[in-house]
Amino acid sequence: MIKRLFDIVAAGSALLLLSPVLVPVVIVLLLTGEHEVFYRQERIGRGGKLFGILKFATMLKNSATLPGGDITVRGDPRVLPVGQFLRKTKINELPQLINVLFGDMSLIGYRPLTPRVAAMFPDEHWKAIAHLRPGLSGIGSIVFRDEERILDQAVDREAVYREVIAPYKAALERWYAVHAGLWTDVKLISLTLAAIVKPDLDIGSMLPDLPPPPEALRAK
Repeated sequence: MIKRLFDIVAAGSALLLLSPVLVPVVIVLLLTGEHEVFYRQERIGRGGKLFGILKFATMLKNSATLPGGDITVRGDPRVLPVGQFLRKTKINELPQLINVLFGDMSLIGYRPLTPRVAAMFPDEHWKAIAHLRPGLSGIGSIVFRDEERILDQAVDREAVYREVIAPYKAALERWYAVHAGLWTDVKLISLTLAAIVKPDLDIGSMLPDLPPPPEALRAK
């Protein structure tokens, strides 16, 4: 109950405070690219239920049917010019504050995935986090904030996601399921903002009890 109240107050306040940024973005998107403002995509939510996640439109409308599917890499040709900036700064994720207000999401939680990508995670993982709402940010999102770069370097991107990224992301989100609470959320919100300002931030040194990354990721 406290977490939900915190989400409502924080998301509502953030939408008001960020309106000087959000309104110009809406205008720019209406005037450029494919003239679409929002992109709505089906994702896995709390208890396995599907919901429509909101983002600012940054890619071609038919991106999911083009090579790459729902796995995006750095420099992806499906991303529109304005979209590059919005994705790099994470501004494209801000419409999810509306999802938070509606109760589909929390400010902090596991990152909601498309059904196809979610199928790469074991059933045990989803059972362990079934009581949580997906998050606008979270420990998995912070650690894998440069996921597109990792996939861009891979020969078989889907195999790297399934065999390297998915298992570690699952371990991180199960860590959050154990440590979930208002204080943990406050720390992860602070780390999210810090990582945007300083992309090379060492998260492991700030949360020393995190599961260690696999060898394949330490070399990245």
